[in-house]
Amino acid sequence: MMLEDLVRKTRSYRRFFEDHTVGMDTLRSLVELARLSASAANRQPLKYILSHEKERNALIFPKLAWAAYLKDWGGPEEGERPSAYIIVLGDKEISESFGCDHGIASQNILLGATHMGLGGCIVGSVDRKRLREALQIPDRYELLHVIALGKPKEQVVIENVGPDGDIKYWRDESEVHHVPKRTLDEIILSL
Repeated sequence: MMLEDLVRKTRSYRRFFEDHTVGMDTLRSLVELARLSASAANRQPLKYILSHEKERNALIFPKLAWAAYLKDWGGPEEGERPSAYIIVLGDKEISESFGCDHGIASQNILLGATHMGLGGCIVGSVDRKRLREALQIPDRYELLHVIALGKPKEQVVIENVGPDGDIKYWRDESEVHHVPKRTLDEIILSL
């Protein structure tokens, strides 16, 4: 797969075939891609909690908010929920600031997931207090975000932003998820 194809296929998927298992070896392989990522001053302060068991996934799912632009959608229904999660943490004993390390590492995870025929979504809207309590995460770790993973059950398409300039993603009557992107000429400045 060419790199541009891989990037185009790496979308934010929010509905999955929940019964498709994502095993611990797969999760570890994805975190290996994160481990190899660039890190500011090579501090490597990121840590990860892996979840692929139904019971633990059930503790994580209700602490996440899904797709803010889809006002009438409360998130994936039972049977369409993620099969696995990677919780991304910053170890405050290593660094007080995590810069863009977690963004780089998480994109590597999503690219790897796509390459493996999986998909995911970086969820930043997390009830951090309740998730910390549910999983007994020590205070030394800042909860940065959660990556939901599984076999995608939806089609996501990229299209150019329309003349109205609206960048909000939306779903059509066939449940195809549309993601408007600004054109290349619009984002490259000639100053």
